[in-house]
Amino acid sequence: MERTASIQIFPVSGFPEIRPGDDLAALLLKALAGQNLALQPGDVLVVAQKVVSKAEGSRVALAQVRPSRLARDWADRWGRDPRLVEIVLRESRRIIRMASGVIISETRHGFVCANAGVDLSNSGDPAGEMAILLPEDPDRSAGELREALFATCPGLGVIIADSFGRPWRVGQTQVALGVAGLPALADYRGLPDAQGYLLSVTEIAVADQLACAADLVCGKTSGVPVTLIRGYLHPDGAASSATDGAGGRALIRQKEKDLFR
Repeated sequence: MERTASIQIFPVSGFPEIRPGDDLAALLLKALAGQNLALQPGDVLVVAQKVVSKAEGSRVALAQVRPSRLARDWADRWGRDPRLVEIVLRESRRIIRMASGVIISETRHGFVCANAGVDLSNSGDPAGEMAILLPEDPDRSAGELREALFATCPGLGVIIADSFGRPWRVGQTQVALGVAGLPALADYRGLPDAQGYLLSVTEIAVADQLACAADLVCGKTSGVPVTLIRGYLHPDGAASSATDGAGGRALIRQKEKDLFR
């Protein structure tokens, strides 16, 4: 397939505050119609993790949390809310490091991130007393949203995205937590580069790249939770990788190959 010369990125606005049980697919179609946009085969929707978590009810009111001794001690030492610390500990499969007021943990999904992905920002609660958790199964969430939109657009890709820090770099960037309808990786291993050198380790996290591209038009303070990317094609020559179909799980580095664990 000949590659397209460019892609288009459309921020999709016009969403209400998302509540548990809301129909994201219906709200998305209404928002697209309000901008005179219609889904086309090959489009990729990048959806902010928080709207998915809110719709699925993945949230905890701080008032309902009784902190453990560990949470209280850590919070006292670093000036944190012990209730929030307790939620982070509960959402963690394993603590990687606790230092300088920061908790790096491995979530039940296998993600390694700060505070197990628990966040108070953009929670819909002006008092900041509602913690938003990661979706229980981001790949399932992406698949269910894609299935709900299948009749409207069979060739659709869906990415559930969130902001993570990176061990080698300063600043946060977007990552694909859940992926459906497109490969998360482009595998160049065994292919020659432009000079004929055979590549041996190169796998490109294309789902993460699309998530980052989407964030360029959404940002963190604009209240735009969905982006439509049009014109993306899987890289020429690259395989979808042996993990194609595994969704966002394909992007989690195996523990034995992770130098930070």
